[in-house]
Amino acid sequence: MSSDPSQPENPSATPDASSADAGQAVDPNESPGGFQAPRPGSRKMPPWHTGELVEAPIFTWRHWFALLGPGLLLGGSSIGGGEWLMGPAVTAKYGGALMWLATLSIVGQVIYNMEVSRYTLYTGEPIFTGKFRTAPGPVFWICLYLILDFGAVFPYLAANAATPLASVLLGGVLPDPENIESHRLLIRALGYAIFLLALVPLVAGGKIYNALKAIMTFKMFTVLGFLMILGVFHSSFSTWTEIFGGFLRFGTMPTGGIETANIFTSLAEGKGMPDIDLSTIALLAAFAAIAGSGGLSNAAVSNYTREQGWGMGRHVGAIPSVIGGRELKLSHSGTVFQVTSEALARWKRWYRHLVRDQVVVWMPACFLGVALPSMLSVQFLPRGTEASSWVAAGMTSDGVRTHVAAAWGADAGQLFWYLTMLCGFLVLGPTMSTHSDGFIRRWVDVFWTASPRLRKLDPSNIRWVYFAVVVGYGIFGVIMLSVAPPLELLKFAANLFNYALGFSCFHTLFVNLTLLPEALRPGWFMRIGLAAAGTFFTLLAVITTLQLVGVL
Repeated sequence: MSSDPSQPENPSATPDASSADAGQAVDPNESPGGFQAPRPGSRKMPPWHTGELVEAPIFTWRHWFALLGPGLLLGGSSIGGGEWLMGPAVTAKYGGALMWLATLSIVGQVIYNMEVSRYTLYTGEPIFTGKFRTAPGPVFWICLYLILDFGAVFPYLAANAATPLASVLLGGVLPDPENIESHRLLIRALGYAIFLLALVPLVAGGKIYNALKAIMTFKMFTVLGFLMILGVFHSSFSTWTEIFGGFLRFGTMPTGGIETANIFTSLAEGKGMPDIDLSTIALLAAFAAIAGSGGLSNAAVSNYTREQGWGMGRHVGAIPSVIGGRELKLSHSGTVFQVTSEALARWKRWYRHLVRDQVVVWMPACFLGVALPSMLSVQFLPRGTEASSWVAAGMTSDGVRTHVAAAWGADAGQLFWYLTMLCGFLVLGPTMSTHSDGFIRRWVDVFWTASPRLRKLDPSNIRWVYFAVVVGYGIFGVIMLSVAPPLELLKFAANLFNYALGFSCFHTLFVNLTLLPEALRPGWFMRIGLAAAGTFFTLLAVITTLQLVGVL
């Protein structure tokens, strides 16, 4: 058995990818064995290389952790803005009745994640590059996706992560930036610091993917572990049933104040359509958009599938950091394999490996990440609590302190207050790193392949292109932190996320049905699921827009 269980069992059977990485293949369209790479889509994109699909790793419980990949990284990053901010903001007012929105969002994203990685397993390219290969060509898609991806530029996670740190510095009280200017300046300064520090893992440490995976592993186990302690020892059984039962209460909507009604129940009982409170649509759509990863952040799973070396990603390389990544390089184009019976069997094993990573790791992490912070708001806050635009990130901490103090004493209450604030910071601060990396690498990957000028660069110079975009992103993020309250940044970004993810579902389906060989294309179940997910996110975005402009 291989000493590294995350690698194929027989790596010696894999052709040396170094020549492909360096752009020195004998013929980018033809392998030494005579297989010619197909070239569907836009001719403005470079042709694929050819190679052999290596064997998928053999899953064993002994080495299960080493076999985890993008699902672990995204599972950690998914416990972020929607889970710590929008989840409690919704459940503090309505309880668990609206958690079903998160269910639809997470399930839709699981299907999307598997389908964007389907393309990567075949080509070694991220899904964004595949989208730019479709007609009418890269220039059109660059313009469209820059608009759809604009919400990802907003550093709302750093803005909200400043609240728990400010509370600690102020001696254990929530800041009041709306009325106290010094508090406002403190949160601004901390937001700048958190945002800039979040960019450090993107420029140091070798392979950027490995640095982020280590950070997200620590975060996921620390945060979920602490929240489980609060859930087991300080939450009632009724709170557990309300939150987890809410995941299945499909069709429940707010009807005014803190009241809710189920559309299907009302219609079945002959009461007609309930009077839905449309003023809450923007908040609910933001909750659904951020549950899981949200927006085009999910597209990064295909990038990380390549970085993990899964499927044909083994041949393509990875993005190195500026500091410590000199040995790494990234090919300007993907590498595909000839679909034979043997290769198809390997492909199916790779796809099962991908499904296991998403369904066993990412999806449960998302549900727990939504449920546990929401449980705090249901248990420790009065029903009907409204989230402040500035301090939503720390609004449950006072309730935790009071409850724990009553049970275990004042000192324990104060300790748990600090731990809850620390938990809030760990949820939001490190996620800023993966959020930033996801946005940056989406566009760096695309231009690295689509730009004729960049294709002339040596593959090892990808790190300097990445670094230049990091600098530009950092400057813009600092500006945005100066212009809007944290929760408002999140709401604005979330509506764009729904438009982006909805459209991306349909575009991904088109990519997989046109660029992939017929034997590798999704079956009808995945086609219908991806189309349904696209419809769900698009409807949320349209309804929210109509509400914001006053039509609803």
